[in-house]
Amino acid sequence: MPRLTIPNRPTTNPHPMGQHQRIAALQRVLADDSTSPRVRLAACLVLLFAQPVSRIVRMTTDDVVHDGQHVTLRLGDPPTPVPEPVANLLLDYLQALPASTPAINQNSPRLFPGRRPSQQVNPGTLRDALRELGVPAEKGRTSAIRQLVLQAPAPVIAQALGYHDKSTTRIATEAGAPWKNYAPGDHTR
Repeated sequence: MPRLTIPNRPTTNPHPMGQHQRIAALQRVLADDSTSPRVRLAACLVLLFAQPVSRIVRMTTDDVVHDGQHVTLRLGDPPTPVPEPVANLLLDYLQALPASTPAINQNSPRLFPGRRPSQQVNPGTLRDALRELGVPAEKGRTSAIRQLVLQAPAPVIAQALGYHDKSTTRIATEAGAPWKNYAPGDHTR
């Protein structure tokens, strides 16, 4: 048998993109009409909401809430508001979704349906598409979550984006967040 070589993959988060690189990548993705809306939307979810590709592919159309004025995503509790340029992309994608879904998977509730009935798109396929677009999923997600925990308390970000509070607290500590002594919960007692 030939010798098997196992690639050495780091087990820790990669160094994040710089904040300016992340914003530039987000602007480029939003302005690029030649790329599939599916890939553009996934890139926005990574770069803006720090969502891992494995969680993005599990999202359903019910996770998108549109009340006529505002668009929110059920990433955590309460649903997270989606800013305007991304909200338009998301609504346009939802409107075109039935026409772009494979015929065998027409009744899928998935936001990113795959080719098999009731299955989501393969995370590796979506990750490869993001890489082709020039969006490194892990570095973009790491950059986004670090920026978010610098702007708000880690427990608040954890609850809003569906992260565990210990993970966001650790990331906040690594990033040097000013919210170190924030105590979540009801302070009216």
